[in-house]
Amino acid sequence: MQFTDFGKLDLSRLPSPCFVVDEVAVERNLTILKSVADASGAKILAALKAFSMWHLAPLTARYLSGTCASGLHEARLGHEEYGGEVHVFSAAFSEADLSELLTFADHIVFNSQSQWQRFQPHIQKALESRPIDFGLRINPEHSEGTTPIYDPCAPGSRLGIPLSQLDESMLDGISGLHFHTLCEQNFAPLSRTLDAVEEKFGHLLPQMKWVNFGGGHHITAPDYDRDGLIARIKAFSAKYDVQVYLEPGEAVAIGTGVLVSEVLDISWNQVNQAILDTSATCHMPDTLEMPYRPDITGAGEADEYPHTYRLGGLTCLSGDIISDYSFSEPLQVGQRLMFEDMSHYTMVKTSTFNGTHLPALAVWNSETDALEIVKQFGYEDFKGRLS
Repeated sequence: MQFTDFGKLDLSRLPSPCFVVDEVAVERNLTILKSVADASGAKILAALKAFSMWHLAPLTARYLSGTCASGLHEARLGHEEYGGEVHVFSAAFSEADLSELLTFADHIVFNSQSQWQRFQPHIQKALESRPIDFGLRINPEHSEGTTPIYDPCAPGSRLGIPLSQLDESMLDGISGLHFHTLCEQNFAPLSRTLDAVEEKFGHLLPQMKWVNFGGGHHITAPDYDRDGLIARIKAFSAKYDVQVYLEPGEAVAIGTGVLVSEVLDISWNQVNQAILDTSATCHMPDTLEMPYRPDITGAGEADEYPHTYRLGGLTCLSGDIISDYSFSEPLQVGQRLMFEDMSHYTMVKTSTFNGTHLPALAVWNSETDALEIVKQFGYEDFKGRLS
């Protein structure tokens, strides 16, 4: 998915470790998303849970209808920096968080009807001063994910209301339904999901003003069936007379960024070991959770090239291992490595376990070669999180 030629970027200009995002590539993705929105009539929101580099909020706001959030802080960021519509869903809201959200959020989606009923006094009071749309997240009990940790429709999932648990007498004031089944997938899994949603919840859709198809849509991937998506959205909207929303996250940022790291040390224990100034557990936890193996520019699979190394992080966690890679030449201490396609679900998941240095953030323009170091982190960022 790495469309930008980051080989043109002089890595010596960067601190290490450092996330680098190509603003040209981000705009390319946003242009594609807007073309889908314009052709289909859907409104597309940026899912901040995947990519919330708000330095690029003004650019994002030029193309998308707003943001979607997973809680108060993301919603505030969308409201304060991105503009447009602010949508928020949470598995459960605290009373304090919901009270604040009611002052600025446009769509608030509840994960259960018990929370919808419990907070009615706050909701009715808020509606006296401003219009707000409220929705429920439904669970179509239709799994398309292959990794259980990322499957919101897995058996026993806490996310969304299955039809058997939905009290249809308690829908007064609910203007929309939200569902989510996908994770970086093409149109066919969405089409099958829609079939399941219509089969189970179709009798409720004519009562609704909007339906949110959730996220996980790989709309900006080269092989995505955008024509199929546009046609299905138009048919769905016409059939039920609803406004369709999509909230892709990775589609905004796929193919736009890298994580640059430096080799700190090389040793041997049954295999060659290279310790980097980055960390799987701190800086790219999906490599352990998914798990997946990120590509490195110029590197191959183990034993594909003459020199193979096990790349590990600098933390004390024994399993802080990224993977085994091979190189045409031996690695050297001080050498920079570039992990590809590291914008989405990376920056938003970093931690300072072991006091590990957070990667700097940089924006690069692949057309002009302009580079801006947006932020660097230090000891105070680590200290300030703990007390």
